[in-house]
Amino acid sequence: MLFSSLLIGLREGLEAALVVSILVAFLVKTERRSALRWVWPGVAAAIVLSVAIGAVLTYTTAQLSFEQQELLGGSLSIVAVVFVTAMIFWMRKASRSIAAELRGKMDQALAVGPLAVLLLSFLAVGREGLETAVFFYAAVQSAQGGTAQPLAGFGVGIVLAVVLAYLLYRGAVRFNLGKFFTVTGVLLVFVAAGVLGYGLHDLQEAGFIPGLHTLAFDASGAIPETSWYGALLKGIFNYSQQTTMLQAIAWVAYVVIVLPLFLRQPAKKEALAGTKE
Repeated sequence: MLFSSLLIGLREGLEAALVVSILVAFLVKTERRSALRWVWPGVAAAIVLSVAIGAVLTYTTAQLSFEQQELLGGSLSIVAVVFVTAMIFWMRKASRSIAAELRGKMDQALAVGPLAVLLLSFLAVGREGLETAVFFYAAVQSAQGGTAQPLAGFGVGIVLAVVLAYLLYRGAVRFNLGKFFTVTGVLLVFVAAGVLGYGLHDLQEAGFIPGLHTLAFDASGAIPETSWYGALLKGIFNYSQQTTMLQAIAWVAYVVIVLPLFLRQPAKKEALAGTKE
């Protein structure tokens, strides 16, 4: 769980940090530094709201019954899968044009006024923050061992993302963002498949979906979750030693459908570019 949380924190944090660095760089290069005082309150408000939503989701569910907790946890896990799926496809597609789009939006916001600049920075960062809050709750639910590991993973990932974005902004490091988002996207497909399986298991435990006792396999003898390798698989892929038939089918179907679509996207893009030329 530490690794998957770190990966999501790094990915989401880097997206948000890159957005902020693009906005800041645009204002600095166009000699409109005075507008920076409206960017930072928007960023801060988005972060505070995201943390608040994550805290409310994580710590208020203790008042619910077991079935209600499982139903909420399962539902939000499905939402998290939708978010992460949309995120990997969107960022892969937008990685080359996001800077130009943000600069255009900031130019329009500057023409409207300071509050528009604040709102733009709030919305740009808030989108990533909301996704991260839902991911954090889903990670805590699947960890079943408190918030320590998911919180540590997200924290380390976000700190690394901020440092990396700053170094990119300063020109201290250069690397291919497209390849970075491709590699992390592939890893996140498997993470999302595990979250999907766990979410469906929660819904089964809540009695919302049948089939809780129809197992695809029981690997508790060969790969127990208490072993170091079982804990590693659970932490990265949400492995369950007792996997229901529905969980197994959903995991395989998600990977078989989403992974080829994700990996095939660049080829389609290049083909279209070649046609235009």
